[in-house]
Amino acid sequence: MMTEILQDATPFSETFLSPPQQDYCLRLLGIDSGKQADSFLESIPFSLHDTTAGTESELQAAVMGDRSTVDLALAIEHSNYFTNTVRRALAEDTPRRALTSLERFLEANPDRVWENSWVRFSQQALSPLANQVFEADLLADKSRPALGIRSDAERFRGKGTAGLGMVRVPISYLLKLSLADALGKQEALPQLLGDTGFRLLEHFQSDNSSPETYSFFVVPLRSETGTGEAVGKETSIRFLLTQLLIQYANQAFSLESSGQKAIICFSPHPPIRLKQLNECISDSFYRELFTSPCLSGWDQGEVKQQYMILCHEVLSRSQLAAVAKLRDAGIIANNLVVLPNVSSISLANNGTHISLGSRKLTLLLKDPSSGFTQIHEKYLGDLAIKAVEHFLPLFVGTYSAAPYRLDFCDFHPEKALGFLPHELDFTHLRMIWRRWKKKARLSFLGHSLTPTGPKWLDQFLSRLLQLPGDYLPDFRLIDYLVALLSTDQSPALDGTLDNSNRLKKDLSDLGIFDTKMSLYLLYRQREFHKMGFSGFEGRHYSLFESLLNDLGRATDLQTLVTALAFKYMAQDALRREHIPDDPSTESERRQIIFGTAIGIPTFFVRKNSQNLFLRRILQKTEAVRPSHRYPGYLRVQNRDYRLALLRILQEDGSDLIEMFQLKDTLEDLRNRLEDPAGFAVADRLTRSILGVSNLRSPLQIRAAEFNQAAERYYREDLKRHHLLEALELMEEALGELTKQAQADIHWRSVWRYVMGDMDPWAFLHGMKKDLLEEQAKSGDLIKMIDLVLLNVQLETQQAAAFLQEEPHNALECASVCG
Repeated sequence: MMTEILQDATPFSETFLSPPQQDYCLRLLGIDSGKQADSFLESIPFSLHDTTAGTESELQAAVMGDRSTVDLALAIEHSNYFTNTVRRALAEDTPRRALTSLERFLEANPDRVWENSWVRFSQQALSPLANQVFEADLLADKSRPALGIRSDAERFRGKGTAGLGMVRVPISYLLKLSLADALGKQEALPQLLGDTGFRLLEHFQSDNSSPETYSFFVVPLRSETGTGEAVGKETSIRFLLTQLLIQYANQAFSLESSGQKAIICFSPHPPIRLKQLNECISDSFYRELFTSPCLSGWDQGEVKQQYMILCHEVLSRSQLAAVAKLRDAGIIANNLVVLPNVSSISLANNGTHISLGSRKLTLLLKDPSSGFTQIHEKYLGDLAIKAVEHFLPLFVGTYSAAPYRLDFCDFHPEKALGFLPHELDFTHLRMIWRRWKKKARLSFLGHSLTPTGPKWLDQFLSRLLQLPGDYLPDFRLIDYLVALLSTDQSPALDGTLDNSNRLKKDLSDLGIFDTKMSLYLLYRQREFHKMGFSGFEGRHYSLFESLLNDLGRATDLQTLVTALAFKYMAQDALRREHIPDDPSTESERRQIIFGTAIGIPTFFVRKNSQNLFLRRILQKTEAVRPSHRYPGYLRVQNRDYRLALLRILQEDGSDLIEMFQLKDTLEDLRNRLEDPAGFAVADRLTRSILGVSNLRSPLQIRAAEFNQAAERYYREDLKRHHLLEALELMEEALGELTKQAQADIHWRSVWRYVMGDMDPWAFLHGMKKDLLEEQAKSGDLIKMIDLVLLNVQLETQQAAAFLQEEPHNALECASVCG
């Protein structure tokens, strides 16, 4: 059937003559397809021993406590905004419901959890070292101390109730202070521990609302260490240190005893309560409460903070601009709409970014005599990104997910479709909306039915007509602006320098984006002249149930598809002309990703699509047929498309799979695709969320209840699971640490400082229960922090030794996460 449907398609590898520029780029890389198979594969960027990796984790922070003790509640209650709202409500200058909604947020909090709250404590609790770090981070420009402190420094310190100095900071910065304090409280701290701890201080930062950590060291991907598994281990150990630091801060800074228990965990979507708060306050006040002050990670923190304020303003404006696009697309047929809030909360979403670096590309770009410049890096990089985007549906819901429920009342297109009007063209936007309504069964007696506007009426219709709404496997990819659609005049991925700036200028003129912001893409190039290494960053990951298995396997697959893209180019099987740069073609391939996130079972592709890369995939896809609804289009099952991608990987990438030893990874992928209920992350997370209520389907429970249950699961059970996984890794690491202590006299003295005469396995076993129940003593927490620092240093040394042993020993690898 497919042969007949695509009979007008020219064979994939024989259509166009290869542009000289691509040939020249490949010659500069030293790739010669005439080489023997092994030598050819080893000459491709992102092959075995050429690839390094790292991750950036965005975490959800919260403070547990009463309204009278938690900073967020106090900040709202004592704000001019709250005072003015009370005054205007009493004077009847503003509706009483504005004040009622805000008071309800402060009063109705049965879980006593205040997401993204800051903490406050006595400055006397800080060790001299931690206090020194704090004062240094208050500088306006850390590279120029003579300029003095930030203009908003008093926001972070003040007087407590007893007249003592007080520190007030977000949890993202609390982690850094906690590490500095744990180091500063130790007498005669060995230099190895001190140097390692100081190096890691800058790995705890935040630019959005959420705390962020990035890899403690560059992870070389090699089969001996499990390839992607090594990345999962590093991320897991980093999460362990984060938990140790938050538990230490709760004790050392008397947070818990003062009614402010700090919490940190993985959670992919903006908290429900913060969405409710955002509905009843202004966008300016929301930014005042939640924009990160950027105390750590940047020399000029206030400048970075202003950038984050700009991001929030732009995304809020862009959210409103999407409504006009929906009207132009015909999805909104009249002027009866429920306007999105003027303040977007999408920046509060949390994901994990996996970055890959090529040592070969980096080395060539460092060497001016190589002839390989950012022009060639950009050309090859853009083409690789376009190819990889076709494979991204393999990741969504299988390796990471963000399960979410929408009620019938939430299905106003101007709200449900989020930023999709800026990510897809009108044709694919209409197709997705129609298929989504069908999936959610938004119909009665054969007529499509969406909410009318008044909430009481929509709730009545939902109950009367039994319209429960829908469940999405990965809501984060819908609720956040993850990829901007190119314009006809300014393609984002045409291989030319400065194309992203030209696109940003076009989008800025349209009121969608701002030229000062980084261009949003699902798979983004990490350019050498900006990052110090050359590679790619996968930004399509939401929440992993297992950092070791899910994140590790995802890294394997990301490496494979990236290497395969370069292999295609090297074999002249992928050229720029195969994947045109017009917005329609771009939208055509990305609709599959968004449809997968929603859970839509089918999508449609033009029969005469100019995307020859996609057409080749469809030739391998089963059950493709002409669409009855859309003449000139093919109807494709999402499941069959993803299985076709798997077949292509196994056929075209068989040699790469053998090189990376990824046979088990591909078998694991097949299980996730063919039996999602047993293996896919979206199903596993959903099953765990429902487990507490003993329900089988998300649609058996109201959206608010399901989403709050999800947050509770992430905050409690999943956090314990991630922590237990990390503790088991630490138990394995003790063997390597004891060997190092036996073999190296310098390490032996440090080991003795940390453990004394204690048995390390007995100590770790005794700590496990206390850590899981968050009852460990501060002295034991310091000892655990030291153990993790020793493990990080050993892993760092082993990674560096491997990188220096390889032929590119001149390469000074920078962190892939920047």
